[in-house]
Amino acid sequence: MKKTLIGLALLMAVTGHAQEQSNKGINNEYKLVWSDEFDKDGIPNPAKWTYEIGFTRNKELQWYQPDNAYVKNGLLIIEGKREKKPNPNYDPQSTDWKTNREFAEYTSSCVKTLGLHEWLYGRFEIKAKIPAVKGSWPAIWFLGYKPRAGQWPLCGEIDLMEYYRVDDVATLHANACWGPWDSAKWPISHFLEKDKEWENKFHVWRMDWDKDFIRLYIDDELLNEIDLSETITREGVNPFHHPQNLLLNLAIGRPGEDPSKTEFPIFFEIDYVRVYQK
Repeated sequence: MKKTLIGLALLMAVTGHAQEQSNKGINNEYKLVWSDEFDKDGIPNPAKWTYEIGFTRNKELQWYQPDNAYVKNGLLIIEGKREKKPNPNYDPQSTDWKTNREFAEYTSSCVKTLGLHEWLYGRFEIKAKIPAVKGSWPAIWFLGYKPRAGQWPLCGEIDLMEYYRVDDVATLHANACWGPWDSAKWPISHFLEKDKEWENKFHVWRMDWDKDFIRLYIDDELLNEIDLSETITREGVNPFHHPQNLLLNLAIGRPGEDPSKTEFPIFFEIDYVRVYQK
């Protein structure tokens, strides 16, 4: 028993040292300024998150509502459901896709920090597992505040992660945009070559953002680098020198993509969100 305890103590010491070394770069350069560890079951913390409601963008199929986002067993879960929901804004005479649909065939959630928290520069880490099925469109992204920086896309958008399947080819998309798109699209096969179970696991999505560059990573692999000296709008504004808020959402059905044969519900699971600044 004594030998076991000694071995356990040595293991803990070595593990602690390794953890200390792995965090050394962050601790010396960055300070944790905001986080959500999702450690209390129930609704997402209202001091940290708000919601989008209804049909929002891209002619997506889902109706966004708060009910589909909840915290359980240490995870923020965004649940996509196949369920019929009346559109309260329905107008049979309308030509607007948001109002000429009598029903939504799917529901989901988009949580965001708009109006509560925003950041200019820093290291952003989100540990999450994506629903790797046809028709799902989970995203981790950031958006500038329109009245201050201009209308989209001039306000600036940073897509740390977008996942989608088109013709059964899955793609990860990492970019920042302000007018032209600076895109980096990675086929899922790139990651499956390293780990056949990649789509079934949690991964750490990271953005390092300073006044000069935005760098986007997954599990410490650089996916895209944006030189901010090149992101000046015609009006002479650099949107990435302004604060942005964070959005986590699970859209359903990219334009032209049919999720009707996908088994629902589907789940976008987030383990934590952490924001560090120098």
